[in-house]
Amino acid sequence: MNKREDKKNKKLEIIPKLEKYIQYMLEVIIKLPRTEKFSIGIEYKNSMYETLKYIMILNKVEEDECIYYINMLDAQINTQRIYLRIMYKNRWIDEKKFNVAMEQIYEIGKIIGGLIKYYGKNFKK
Repeated sequence: MNKREDKKNKKLEIIPKLEKYIQYMLEVIIKLPRTEKFSIGIEYKNSMYETLKYIMILNKVEEDECIYYINMLDAQINTQRIYLRIMYKNRWIDEKKFNVAMEQIYEIGKIIGGLIKYYGKNFKK
């Protein structure tokens, strides 16, 4: 398998991981206190859906445009990490939920990091 096919597979590999993560987080958000469910919960869901949108776009754009969308993905994932830390520090979620979500974000982040490294090196403008 050449490098290009490997990167295409990496981009596709992220989709089921993101689906699993979104499903898990939707269940967590539903259990948030009522006031937080409609504030940070909505922001978190919007960020997850934006992440999904960027992944879908990433699979359609030309390779020289990929770095823009990968950077947008990275920013969304970092935003979600911050939301998670806020939820945990305010005790809206317990440590187990926090750790499970962070592990899932870590896995997605590793893939995004690999894509940044590949496209940043091979498609500099």
